[in-house]
Amino acid sequence: MRKYISILVVRYSEMLLKENIQRAGVGFLLDRMLKYIDKDPKKNILKLIGLAEKFAGKTFPEKTFKGFRDAISDDNNVWNTYAMNLLKDIDRDYLKKMFLSFVLGAGLHGTRAVRANREKYKCNIPWLMLIDPTSACNMNCKGCWAAEYGHKLNLTYDEINNVINQGVELGTHLYMFTGGEPLIRKNDILRLCREHKNCTFLAYTNATLIDQKFCDDMKDVGNLTLALSIEGSEESNDFRRGTGAYERTMKAMELLKKNKCIYGLSICYTSQNVDKVTSDEFIDLMIDKGAKFALYFNYMPVGTGAVEELIPTPEQRTHMYFWLKKMRNGKTGKPLFVMDFQDDGEYVGGCIAGGRNYFHINSAGDIEPCVFIHFSDSNIRTHTILEALRNPLFMSYYHNQPFNDNHLRPCPMLENPEYLRKIIKQTGAKSTDLENQEGVEHLCAKCDKFAAAWKEQADKLWAENKHPNPKTQYYRDTEQAMREKLDDLVR
Repeated sequence: MRKYISILVVRYSEMLLKENIQRAGVGFLLDRMLKYIDKDPKKNILKLIGLAEKFAGKTFPEKTFKGFRDAISDDNNVWNTYAMNLLKDIDRDYLKKMFLSFVLGAGLHGTRAVRANREKYKCNIPWLMLIDPTSACNMNCKGCWAAEYGHKLNLTYDEINNVINQGVELGTHLYMFTGGEPLIRKNDILRLCREHKNCTFLAYTNATLIDQKFCDDMKDVGNLTLALSIEGSEESNDFRRGTGAYERTMKAMELLKKNKCIYGLSICYTSQNVDKVTSDEFIDLMIDKGAKFALYFNYMPVGTGAVEELIPTPEQRTHMYFWLKKMRNGKTGKPLFVMDFQDDGEYVGGCIAGGRNYFHINSAGDIEPCVFIHFSDSNIRTHTILEALRNPLFMSYYHNQPFNDNHLRPCPMLENPEYLRKIIKQTGAKSTDLENQEGVEHLCAKCDKFAAAWKEQADKLWAENKHPNPKTQYYRDTEQAMREKLDDLVR
């Protein structure tokens, strides 16, 4: 391990030098462009798109940049409004730093390196990582497994920094902090942001620890954004999060908007709040409060305190599917970028966990395939990130993804529980629940009913609607997999 880390430090330093040279060049051009952007916003945004396309080369499809150009060129397009709002609402220096870390760092450098290392190591390599700096939380929301963990566990700064160094070596330039409440460790998070300027960081937060100094620090580092937890109206939000939670979140939003910081929303939708969190009234309020993105999560019945009845119904999932399309349409949507990690499976080729696009490290250091699947066969204190990606649990994900060719049924737990049962049985991965060990059968049994009910509706949606081609190459499409199939036939 020590020898590996020494080699890693040398490689990381060399790579960082190359990235910093390019960052300086792009930063210089951005400074000049943003200096005059107020004189002709549309013209200069189109220049920015051209600059991004030039540096990207063939990393992304040409149609991606054409879509950006078309939206900005149309004054009536929602995404034109969105871009103008960014320029008006966000501190310019902060906006520049975020562009450099996210578009150049994660988008360009990260994507290229991740793709190359997937070919090199023949395993999943993540584009982003979720990390729990602490198990501590100052709230106790209904149905949240984190509330059961207590204030017992923390990753040290050096441990998190080492994970990020390893991740950047593999190409991972985007890091999200979960918990617990990650801002309990906000000083360490800010230190990590300063240490890794070419990476982008996001913290999922209950908003209780946001103050003026933290807003100042966010603008200073420039590569940190927040996703504030909220669930619709005051009534629907405080039903799960407790009395007063809604009011505290509103005040935090007002402070972030006043300071021209980039932030978004983290929305867990349940059978009780789907209508509230997709209503025009709610979305319009969030836009008015300054939110720029919203990350929607289907409620998952994880942990001993899980409430199975909170799983959205098939009808509610169908509503989410069509609502997302309406929201992102340039003519019918609203200037807020939204995504849903279940109903957007068709855009990313199904399940993105197990390192295919991301994985999760809990506050005990356990390396888990997903933030919702608390099983592991590796720990950051005994394994490198690459070792974990090549250990049985993650390789089982690699070999079995996609878990369903209908990408509206992506998850091996919620929609295909037979797969998670099989994976845990075959790999011997252990429960990592920090309080009460939850066996795979207990977990999957809570999903069986929904999986069966959703299958019929999801298959109907898949058959009746057009879907994007994410051009994902799965293991089953590789030469090695083809040879293995041929060998099986011969036997």
